[in-house]
Amino acid sequence: MEEKEGHTLDGTVNLNGGPVLSSTTGKWKACVFILANQLFERFAYFGVGANLVIYMTSELHKDMVSAVTSVNNWSGTAWMTPVLGAYIADSYLGRFWTITFALLIYATGMGLLVLTTTLECFKPTCRNEICKASTTQLALFYVSIYTIALGSGILKPNLSTFGADQFDDFRQKEKVFKVSFFNWWFFNTACGTLAATLFLVYIQERFGWGLGYGVSAIGFLLGAVTFFSGLPMYRHKPRHSKSHAKEFFRVPIVAFRNRNLHLPSNPSELHEFALEHYIAAGRRQIYHTPRFRFLDKAAIKSSRTRYESNAPCTVTQVETNKAVLGMIGIWLLTIIPGNFWAVEVTMFVKQGTTMDRKLGRNFEIPAASLWGFVVVTILICLPIYDCCFVPFMRRRSGHHRGLKMLHRVAIGFSIQVLAAAVMYVVELARMDVIREKHITTGAEVVPMSIFWLVPQHVLLGLANTFIMGGLLEFFYDESPEEMKVLGTAFYTSTVAAGKYSNSLVVSVIDKFSRKISGNGKSWLGNNLNDSHLDYYYAILVVISALNLGIFLWVQRRYIYKKENETPVNGIEILKEET
Repeated sequence: MEEKEGHTLDGTVNLNGGPVLSSTTGKWKACVFILANQLFERFAYFGVGANLVIYMTSELHKDMVSAVTSVNNWSGTAWMTPVLGAYIADSYLGRFWTITFALLIYATGMGLLVLTTTLECFKPTCRNEICKASTTQLALFYVSIYTIALGSGILKPNLSTFGADQFDDFRQKEKVFKVSFFNWWFFNTACGTLAATLFLVYIQERFGWGLGYGVSAIGFLLGAVTFFSGLPMYRHKPRHSKSHAKEFFRVPIVAFRNRNLHLPSNPSELHEFALEHYIAAGRRQIYHTPRFRFLDKAAIKSSRTRYESNAPCTVTQVETNKAVLGMIGIWLLTIIPGNFWAVEVTMFVKQGTTMDRKLGRNFEIPAASLWGFVVVTILICLPIYDCCFVPFMRRRSGHHRGLKMLHRVAIGFSIQVLAAAVMYVVELARMDVIREKHITTGAEVVPMSIFWLVPQHVLLGLANTFIMGGLLEFFYDESPEEMKVLGTAFYTSTVAAGKYSNSLVVSVIDKFSRKISGNGKSWLGNNLNDSHLDYYYAILVVISALNLGIFLWVQRRYIYKKENETPVNGIEILKEET
């Protein structure tokens, strides 16, 4: 019995499939290597992406519209491919080997990028002052950056999920530590991002692109070496089946076939295996919840069994589908808030270029540098949230997280609405100065300090402190045990959805404003000194406030999934409220 108690209670194993001791594996001693890899990986990724549009226009000699479109497509790919990474991990390779596979792809992309930006034969040639990259040069460059996007996308959901796997949910102390892990995950993400945007951008423009991307590659290599250094201390979640897709889609099919059958009023009359079955299989039984009742018909015992596909599903199978449907509903309500992640690096930058950016006599602040206030705010607020706010709320509420996950996200969305209102007011003030000084051209500098934009950056940084960690924690926790990486991919796809939806919103506003203006003038023209950016911000305030209202209504009624709290070794422990 003592030997069993020394092992993890959640069924985690070592790389060879053997049981692992709780005292010598996992927890923070393992997560240090994972968090360090995240820091270096974000340093490498943003070292490539932060200045990519400048590289395309200055070195590849692409026009601005084409360059911006290319960067958006590349960024969208990097944030959508986590779905592929989740599928590979959950269905075939598992977390660790998928991470290894992703790092190999990533390394290939980084190596190709350094070569294409360093060797003269891969650089565009200039004749008669006309510079143009050849088809081969462009192809190699795009292959390199899209290989990086693929590797980064596959890595994203698996690395954070693998880090969370290092904490045993059946040990109360480790369960509390897991809450802190997600906060420190984003702290390291912010550190890597800030280092890249402050230092690598300078190296690229001052000393050369090849050297800048070379430093990114070295950072990535350090991260990979650090990750594999922690191998003896890692815990691994075993996989129990090859693919969950067939089982997932069978539930609605069986429910539809049983649509005319009577649904028992007592959930105990539905088909379900005994708890011992799940313990023996090393899986978790999910208890019945009253949401999405139409799916319960898939678990009616009296359903036809002539064909195997008509056999009743278990309550756990049905609840797996319910959990995913619940996450999809929350995911849809993150699309509007996700617009702000795009606004931070587009409209804010364009707005800042019109304002007074002088700091002293000879130094002019790059407009894009103000994004650092978002990152710095996160770096300051996350430790305060984790070390002060969570313990305080834990004493007040008795909840081990301090706040329920969706309550935390709701606070972040509320701060976003406030930030949008501030954006609108500041733009009104900028337009008042424009009218007062009779400024008409885009080349004229508005005599208004760029530091007027700092409050909205700080507010969005504070909002991200609540939103980013809260969403990642929610999608991880609410995912069924065998689909944890897919849950994390839900989070990463919110970023991509926010970027794409922002492009759609901007496009709709542009076409609508041109149509109603009579002279084809857009509210979001190239000359912001003669446009109506304030209308755009006002629309963000309205749609964000409406989205917040719907989210508050949904989160109050959201039913969290309920799993059995019996460890795989059969030792009973007390079940805690989610």
